[in-house]
Amino acid sequence: MTASGAVAGLLALQAVIDGNIRGALIWLVVCQVLDGLDGPIARRIDVVIHAPRVDGFILDLIVDYLTCVVVPVALLVRLQILPHEFQTLIAGLILLISALWFARTDIETEDHWFNGFPAVWNLAVPTYLVLDLKPNTVAIVTLILCFSQLTMLKIPHIIRVKSLRYITLPFGALYIGNLFYLSWSYSNETGIHHQVYSEIIMSVFPLYIAAISIWRTMKPEAELI
Repeated sequence: MTASGAVAGLLALQAVIDGNIRGALIWLVVCQVLDGLDGPIARRIDVVIHAPRVDGFILDLIVDYLTCVVVPVALLVRLQILPHEFQTLIAGLILLISALWFARTDIETEDHWFNGFPAVWNLAVPTYLVLDLKPNTVAIVTLILCFSQLTMLKIPHIIRVKSLRYITLPFGALYIGNLFYLSWSYSNETGIHHQVYSEIIMSVFPLYIAAISIWRTMKPEAELI
């Protein structure tokens, strides 16, 4: 299941090359769903026992770098929503720093909070598109997220972090479902189908994650409910 994400990533990349933005967005959501489900399923059926020669953690990192970084960066460049004069520089910076983040030995805490922005560019780039952000805004937000990958900012693993799971998990599912809806309704000719409630969800969820991440980082001893 994890390895099949690489195939979905290839289909997303082919869609980007073909200029099929709708197809690329849909396949990126598929990649995210596969990435969210493979871990819980693997732990439930004890894959580590039944497939001892396959390191699921390394496999997951390999596939994630493709689907969460390489393909979204290709889409970012294809959409041309970065300032033209800095586009290649910023795209290259994402690839470089994300590679360093995936190589961190402290990528995750014992209670499953990521250290630094977890390179989910497959969510960031579609959000830029949905919110119709200006190139300079995209550049600033991208650089902030990029360099935050090198910090100790604590960001929750949406599925595994127990604190506030009763809010985070349903909200995250709503966010992904809304992203899939927007991707499905996207037109390669006329662009995004703007709806107020969808844009609110796409705005509020990242702000919620940012808020609890800052809280957890500043007060590591405090236990969120």
